[in-house]
Amino acid sequence: MKLLNRSLLHLMSWLLLIISLWSVVFYFNMLDEIKDSVDEELENYKRQIVSRAEKDSTILHQKTFDEGFFSVNPISKKEALHFKDTYEDTEIYAQDADDEAPELEPVRVLTTVFEQNENFYELKIFNNMVEEDDLVKELLWDAAGLYVLLIFSILVINNLVLQKLWKPFYDLLYDLKNYRLGAGKNFPKAETKTKEFSDLQDAVTTLLDYSEKTYEQQKEFIGNASHELQTPLAIAISKLELLMERENFTDNQAEKIAEILEIIERLVRLNKSLLLLTKIENKQFFDNKEVSVNEIVTKNITDLEDIADFKEVKISSKENAKLSVNADSALINIIVSNLLRNAIFHNIKNGKVEVEISEHYLIVRNTGVPKTLEQEKIFTRFQKNQQNQSGTGLGLAIVKAIAELYGFSVSYEFKNEMHEFKVKF
Repeated sequence: MKLLNRSLLHLMSWLLLIISLWSVVFYFNMLDEIKDSVDEELENYKRQIVSRAEKDSTILHQKTFDEGFFSVNPISKKEALHFKDTYEDTEIYAQDADDEAPELEPVRVLTTVFEQNENFYELKIFNNMVEEDDLVKELLWDAAGLYVLLIFSILVINNLVLQKLWKPFYDLLYDLKNYRLGAGKNFPKAETKTKEFSDLQDAVTTLLDYSEKTYEQQKEFIGNASHELQTPLAIAISKLELLMERENFTDNQAEKIAEILEIIERLVRLNKSLLLLTKIENKQFFDNKEVSVNEIVTKNITDLEDIADFKEVKISSKENAKLSVNADSALINIIVSNLLRNAIFHNIKNGKVEVEISEHYLIVRNTGVPKTLEQEKIFTRFQKNQQNQSGTGLGLAIVKAIAELYGFSVSYEFKNEMHEFKVKF
């Protein structure tokens, strides 16, 4: 999720909480204000009724609310002296003009006393209150409308203002994603006046400059190692071969020299594999193009037929679809070659190798030791079969490194008495 969307999600959650709390506080404040206003009206009605009672004594005989919005009942002087004005929220039956039956309506009642001609009377006055259910409903809709309005406003501001503000950051991020070490010295750069983005760009430039220097040093080392190590090894092999041809050795001596030759040749293969692995991890392959996996598989099967016949292993292939990938053809060839060689060399007499190509997969199956290999170790470096110690132990590690370089996935499974290696492109 993008940073802007994540911040917007947090903002929406906090706004919902704040508006909900604000609505509760606003509701009680509004209710308190309404009650204060109603109480003032009730006090005003009290003064008017007491004033009218002095001129019209019939008012003193209105004992219930049936005749109006107040009632008057005589009380004793003792009760009157100890009486305090009270306000009460209650409900009474009232009938609207359009209603057939009376309904309970919320009212606020003032209970007070007054004196008239040395007689004391209890006066009850009511005034209609707003219905709390209606108030809550109205407030809920208002709060929801306010929340929607705020979110809409934030979305507009986010698209018009914040995206423009964050544009240098996204430009820098885009350039970083497409940057490749060794491809050039033009470091990613974004035009901005924002201090934080400028500091980020300076830090990225410093880091990339250091990475470029380290990369060049590693590249130079790999080139030197490839030349300086391969040359003396090749010379040693040539001299040993000439020595064996020209000199008369005993069988035991010739066997010892053959062992030395095998060790040196193994060292050559190991050196080449390590250098290749380093180049892959340093992403020194940039010749990407559309490559036909079907063609590479066919060519490798043809090249390895003699070795397979010598090992008494039968190779078969099945093409369910045409499979093409955008990658360096040399690396795809290494994937196919290593998987096939691994399947041939770690096989059994009269064994078989099955290659299957589908729209997105390359599968190589082979017979061999009838048990599951350690999946957590099989793609690590220098893992060898106990029965075959002549290999470098880097073949599958190289396959894994190439897969990770291009975002492919490679997996191993043992099923139906076959070892299965699957590459998903």
